[in-house]
Amino acid sequence: LLTVIVLKDTLEKRGALAQIKARIRAEVFNALDDQSEPRPALSRENLLINELIREYLEYNKYKYTASVLTAESGQPEVPLDRQFLAKELNIVEDASGKSVPLLYGILSHFLHGGKEESTQNILPKVSLLNYSKQNLGKPPTERNAK
Repeated sequence: LLTVIVLKDTLEKRGALAQIKARIRAEVFNALDDQSEPRPALSRENLLINELIREYLEYNKYKYTASVLTAESGQPEVPLDRQFLAKELNIVEDASGKSVPLLYGILSHFLHGGKEESTQNILPKVSLLNYSKQNLGKPPTERNAK
């Protein structure tokens, strides 16, 4: 019993225990996933949103969460190229902005009201995915449903 406690503490200190638990959850999810129920086609918007989320998850080392997202959403196993993603979203970024996920720059842009100096060098040139900036800037209760 003492050996099990020491082993658990060691795994916890190394951060491995959380990874093992996440891996078990991902495997259980995959085993329980009902393949007989077809998923709806992945829309362009959902593909891009999922990819932004996956990039964020992988950057923050949430790799098992990213694997569950990929499996559940039907997202392609191979991530979209970042340059392609930025081009699809009409985002202009310089070299320093490439060190963080695109989602950070998008969030910063809208949190700071689109002021260029506050965007961490990632600037949407036009509204994202045909949603107006006015709509995105409003609290969720005031947004137009799409």
